[in-house]
Amino acid sequence: MDKSMAQSRRYDKSLAMHQRAIASIPMGTQTLSKASISLVQGAGPLFLQSGHGAHVVDVDGNRFVDYVLGLLPIVLGYTDPDVDAAVREQLDRGVSFSLATPLEADLADRLIRLIPCAEMVRYGKNGSDVTTAAIRLARAYTGRDEVAVLGYHGWHDWYIGTTPRNAGVPEAVKRLTHAVPYNDADALEDLLRRRGDKLAAVILEPSSKTPPLPGYLQRLRELTQRHGVLLVFDEIITGFRIGMGGAQAYYGVTPDLACFGKAMANGLPLSTLVGRADIMRDMDKIFFSTTFGGEALSLAAAIATIDKLERENGPERMWRLGERLIAAVNGALSRHGLANQISMGGEGWWPRLTLHPQGAASAEVLGALLRQELAERGILFSASFNLCLAQDDPAVEAETLAAFDGAAAVLREALAGPDPRSALRGPLVAPGFSVR
Repeated sequence: MDKSMAQSRRYDKSLAMHQRAIASIPMGTQTLSKASISLVQGAGPLFLQSGHGAHVVDVDGNRFVDYVLGLLPIVLGYTDPDVDAAVREQLDRGVSFSLATPLEADLADRLIRLIPCAEMVRYGKNGSDVTTAAIRLARAYTGRDEVAVLGYHGWHDWYIGTTPRNAGVPEAVKRLTHAVPYNDADALEDLLRRRGDKLAAVILEPSSKTPPLPGYLQRLRELTQRHGVLLVFDEIITGFRIGMGGAQAYYGVTPDLACFGKAMANGLPLSTLVGRADIMRDMDKIFFSTTFGGEALSLAAAIATIDKLERENGPERMWRLGERLIAAVNGALSRHGLANQISMGGEGWWPRLTLHPQGAASAEVLGALLRQELAERGILFSASFNLCLAQDDPAVEAETLAAFDGAAAVLREALAGPDPRSALRGPLVAPGFSVR
């Protein structure tokens, strides 16, 4: 092996901790996307112990620029001083109370001001909480049972039954949900023509791996209105990243209901269902009641996060950063002759990696090699640039681009050989489930 491909970082504590964890925790962690199954074993971290700004440190003391960001909740940066101060101040007052706190209305006022469809608000903890609440609410409001889905909407039966991870979901539940291809309005129109009088809602991620085609969201709005079906935007990812008002404000299409989460509290657990008042008032009819929906630390964090994103023009700064990273990374890949196999694309708010494997390298091996070599150079990366304001720093940007340049040089050498897999420093177990 060339010296440029020699490993200097060690992950002994990570590996030992993983062996301990899998004895008592299925997969060794609580979240599929954080499990070890998508990593080259021994060539990347498995456990993190701290984070500050754009960087995290693993249990072995290795430091990384983090472009995973807890699967997108971190939008300002780790240990953001304004959010942490708000949380500490609230901690001195209390965490969970016997009655509601003024924080619930304080945050609701901000959401109603920013999000076009928001006239009333309810809180949850995870994205799955509020997408499921939206579907139950749509069924109660319309008196219909069936749903159309266009994206990833969480782990509950009504959605996950449409995916390969459907073990334990009754067949009767699966039959109530129809998966429709994204960016194919004709496919949805056909479903509505056949099942429109039975459909309660169409729920979709308005922008995801690819942006919506021109006129696509507008046509979905027209089709759902024509058939009396509620249009629900799952903005768990787009919210407070594509813009302060979400994708609905950016693209100018207002849904009936919308779900937000992830970035709204900079890492603390909070999600929200917002929508038209006449629909949201039916929340009194359905049962959506959680002990921790009004937990005060997360509400205080969300208020501080949203205020800072507004004050510092956060979404626009992240768009510009993403556009710079797309151009610079594609330039490095081109210089090393890899542009026809690896590229960065998507919109600036969420740049994503696209693989075009050729020859002996599969997409799994190609992606694993890139992540392995980026980790070796201090970059924690999965399949996208998950962005936060702390990364909008010339030093962080330079560190990132130097790592991509070095990784591309190693990949060029590995791909030139007869067996690119031999450049992997450990076994690779590819995940068997892609959510998008």
